[in-house]
Amino acid sequence: MVNLIASHTVKPARPISTKVMYLSECDQCKPLTHATTVHFYKPENPELLKDATRVLKDSLSEALAAFYPLAGRLYQKDGGRVELRCNSMGALLLEAQSELKIEDFGDFCPTPQIRALIPPIDYNNTPLHEVPLLLVQITKFACGGVSLGSAVSHVIVDGQSGCHFVAEWAKIARGEKSDDQPYLDRTILQQYEECPSSIAPKLQYPDFYPLPVLIGQSSSLEERKKATTCAMFQLSKEQIEQLKNNVNNHHDLVHKTSNHPPFSRFVAVSAHIWKCLSKARMHSPDQETVLYVTVDFRSRLKPPLPGRYFGNAVLPVPARAIAGDLQSRPPSYASSKIKEAIDKVTDEYVRSYLVCMKDMPEVSSSRHFHTVGCAQGLFFGNPNLLITSWVGLDVYKVNFGWGEAISMTPGSLGYDGRLFLIPGPNGDGSLIIPLRLQVEHINAFKKYFYEDI
Repeated sequence: MVNLIASHTVKPARPISTKVMYLSECDQCKPLTHATTVHFYKPENPELLKDATRVLKDSLSEALAAFYPLAGRLYQKDGGRVELRCNSMGALLLEAQSELKIEDFGDFCPTPQIRALIPPIDYNNTPLHEVPLLLVQITKFACGGVSLGSAVSHVIVDGQSGCHFVAEWAKIARGEKSDDQPYLDRTILQQYEECPSSIAPKLQYPDFYPLPVLIGQSSSLEERKKATTCAMFQLSKEQIEQLKNNVNNHHDLVHKTSNHPPFSRFVAVSAHIWKCLSKARMHSPDQETVLYVTVDFRSRLKPPLPGRYFGNAVLPVPARAIAGDLQSRPPSYASSKIKEAIDKVTDEYVRSYLVCMKDMPEVSSSRHFHTVGCAQGLFFGNPNLLITSWVGLDVYKVNFGWGEAISMTPGSLGYDGRLFLIPGPNGDGSLIIPLRLQVEHINAFKKYFYEDI
């Protein structure tokens, strides 16, 4: 289906002196696996793609000179931690061809067919220090279109940093000057990780990672084993407005005031998903359930991090509820829980989190993994879920000289309850929601998701 034509190791265009780069506690607790995405392009003039691989290769080499941590390698240390050596070993660029057309991918749901558009990584049989931190694959289709599939180490970047890198790489590929340089000094986070002994952090590990299991079960082991599948959901701008109106009107009725700032579309849609998923999973009324929201804390620290800080500055924040309350109370109840969780991410909260992680002798158990069926690390599946929003990121404006992307999707979703909110490709205010659920829950969720708007 996808045939590999060539493989290139791409090193920074200019010599970089080898050094060990500091990794923050926020980097250390991220998955050792890679975050994957696929962008699809259909240029009006196929001639634009004639030199595509060479252009990608040359511009990537130039981009890696500025973003050189991505050309390094990770090495294992004690306590599950890792060391980043900026040694210019380079990124991997694959060139591939497929007899498929872009339209054969339908709604671009992250299936194994989509995963084949990203370089494969054998985590089980490859030593960590041999795995590139950035792997990219250009696949040319029979219709004249292409895809660009990428896998980037989550220890090195979060969504914002990853988008910054790709935007600058694309700029170079178009022949423009890359002038938006990354802020590479991660030691800036050390000041937040140092806690004077006189000021004990107010929050402990269980505050950051409450992970209830199903009533009657002692661990998540049984839920991890269950078969899962991916599906793609869409909400139009009108449906989103309806959900927002539902939660805001209910909130005003309950509190007899409209002075509060209205709930955002992210909060309204996340609350709807949480409620429908709890229903589809047939939770007992007493079941505790936690919705984790990925929150960027760059601007929440005092002083804030530089806007172009290159590294991880996100953490999963828990909103907790009882299933019976989610089902019986108005939509504003779940929305309030989510908003409260996001609002508590203050300077003090982030500092407590970083100190807590630093004090952990072993961090492996605090990681989750992007690989389907993995039995290691944290499990955010039934009765819980984890939502990441890409709504604020320019996910389609990645133009390598072939025009903007016509679609983009995560390359895979690692576990039950994992989902993304992605803006629709037409800039029409719609949302695309890829998610992975247990096979036994997917149809019920589909039904409630659209019926209950």
